[in-house]
Amino acid sequence: MTIKIGIPRGLWFYDYYPLWKTFYEELGAQVILSKATNKHILDQGVKNTVDEACLPVKIFNGHVMDLKDRVDYIFLPKMMSVYEREYICPKFSGLPEMVAHSIKDLPPLIDVEINFNKSRKNLDETIYQFGYYVTKDHGRIKRAYVKALESYAKYKDTIRRGYLPMDGELKDYKVSEARKKIAVVGHTYNLYDSYSSMNLLKKLNENHMEIIVPEMLDFSVINKYAGELDKKMFWSFGRKLLGTAMYLADNKGVDGVIYLSSFGCGIDSIIQDLFERKSRREGKIPFLLLTIDEHTGEAGINTRIEAFLDMIEWRKKHESNLSAYG
Repeated sequence: MTIKIGIPRGLWFYDYYPLWKTFYEELGAQVILSKATNKHILDQGVKNTVDEACLPVKIFNGHVMDLKDRVDYIFLPKMMSVYEREYICPKFSGLPEMVAHSIKDLPPLIDVEINFNKSRKNLDETIYQFGYYVTKDHGRIKRAYVKALESYAKYKDTIRRGYLPMDGELKDYKVSEARKKIAVVGHTYNLYDSYSSMNLLKKLNENHMEIIVPEMLDFSVINKYAGELDKKMFWSFGRKLLGTAMYLADNKGVDGVIYLSSFGCGIDSIIQDLFERKSRREGKIPFLLLTIDEHTGEAGINTRIEAFLDMIEWRKKHESNLSAYG
């Protein structure tokens, strides 16, 4: 009997889904995805999550609800750290416990801990623990992981070439004869979830805007710029976003920046302010902050996007004609 492993379409999904999908399929398991985020999934997540949780966690719980009666296991690793001397957001670290506390009658969770702060030497043992849910054959698990890494590398390379993982499916977001170039930044689970982001990237694409996201930039470039911060950024997501901001401010290769944040995100409350300083005040790049939660109306978001794009167009046409008095 084929083992069914459910992967929720939220949080770390947009960063690592191809890696784990390939890994478990190579081991002979059937990977079941939750449906793309919709109103029902959001409503289920809101009902089955503590009120203080941020929107992405509520959505994630909705995806777990969508899977729980259809699979043998739910893939829900305890992600502590994926880079040495850095940490993932606290909601990732405590996610298995949060989900188990909030949702009843769950199938077993694949909640193996991922923590590169302990030692990368333990990576093989961690991979074996993930594989043990399907097979105890070490050689087979090792071969499956090698295949998974190859799939993951192709996925990241495809994103760098302008294909964005909207709802988990890579779609071409390149435009010919782009009017302007807009950098859109934020956590991947905000940017690439069409429902929670209210199709922000699609709207920019339909307005013939060339889109730049942090995942398109070379990782070593982001690290180089982030390394110039006065103090080391210990949050991995924060380091990526601030490194992106410093790169954009230094190269001035975009006409505007849109930062998509979720209400109640503790890390974003700090990062978005630092990001704005780097991009708007130091790089002189127009900046728009969009904050979303389960009550955000799409009409208001549309109005702000339209006004921002109009302002950029006006600025390009008239900035050089402004008097010294503004």
